[in-house]
Amino acid sequence: MAILDLIEHPDEYADEIVHREPEVGSGEFRLGSQLVVRESQRAVFFRDGKALDIFGPGRHTLSTNNIPLLTGLLGLPFGGDSPFRAEVYFVSMRELTDMKWGTPQPLVYRDSELGMVRLRTFGTYSMRVADPQLFVNQIVGSRGAYTTGAIDEYLRSIVVNEFNDLLGETQTSILDLQRMTRELADTARHALGDDFQRLGLELTSFQISAVTPPEEVQRRIDERSAMGALGDMRTYTQFRTAQAIGDAANNPGGAGDAAATGVGLGAGIGLGQAMTQAMRDAYAPQQASAPGQPATSAPGPAMITCPNCQADIPAGSKFCPNCGTQLQTEPIACPKCGTQNPPGAKFCTNCGTAMASS
Repeated sequence: MAILDLIEHPDEYADEIVHREPEVGSGEFRLGSQLVVRESQRAVFFRDGKALDIFGPGRHTLSTNNIPLLTGLLGLPFGGDSPFRAEVYFVSMRELTDMKWGTPQPLVYRDSELGMVRLRTFGTYSMRVADPQLFVNQIVGSRGAYTTGAIDEYLRSIVVNEFNDLLGETQTSILDLQRMTRELADTARHALGDDFQRLGLELTSFQISAVTPPEEVQRRIDERSAMGALGDMRTYTQFRTAQAIGDAANNPGGAGDAAATGVGLGAGIGLGQAMTQAMRDAYAPQQASAPGQPATSAPGPAMITCPNCQADIPAGSKFCPNCGTQLQTEPIACPKCGTQNPPGAKFCTNCGTAMASS
């Protein structure tokens, strides 16, 4: 195995937390070898399965002068430059963002208004390694590389368990949870701090993206809010009825369309009855001028008086149907002023002179 004189890890992957050098087995390091650590890294030096020291950013020379713990372990049987087998774990100290969490199954929540409701929760969080040596010892072990995907499921379970307990203590309605999102997120971040610290991690931020009920509950909430927006249901019903009549006029024979607009079969029957009654009222003869008043009959034909028996007979008759007297059908001229008077007149309508009997 080659002796490593330069130990570094410049090509760090986006999801990589820890990288061991060498990845497989242990390496042969010579006293005087150079260790290069980036600003975003810390290097944990291991020998014989034990962490000896932590190196910060910069170039380090492996010697007994800057690694005091090596003195008692190595000895100098070979003049101080003999190789020894060891491993270096490069730990990323940058903040790992967009870590996702969420409930795999809906949890039962006691809602103060809706009763028992099943909820699903989603969100993100960010973290970073706070104690490199503790994290390597507790989590990484002897792996050659360690990424966020390897610990994501475990951290998600910790987050969900803690958040479920927190949500269970929140005695309110899901309708009020949205205004409490920031407060719940801050409380969850502080509650999770010890769990992450135990692993050598620091939870730097915690976000709640959504707390949602099942789809059927969401539909009921939408219906309730829609009814509240409508206000007066009677006015809304009248509006929908008028709209359905307009749709029926624009689409003759489309009775199914009325149901599609929400009017339904019962409303369609009611509309038909209303339209029938309106047509009946429009074409039926008027029987009374006002409620409680007697009906007025249509005006009859014009009548005249028989000059002989004084019976009322239809105008234009040539003979009286009562006595058979022949009726004057021609106008009668006044013997005094010559004014033409109606047939049967006894006095002149102009001068009052008595008319001669026929």
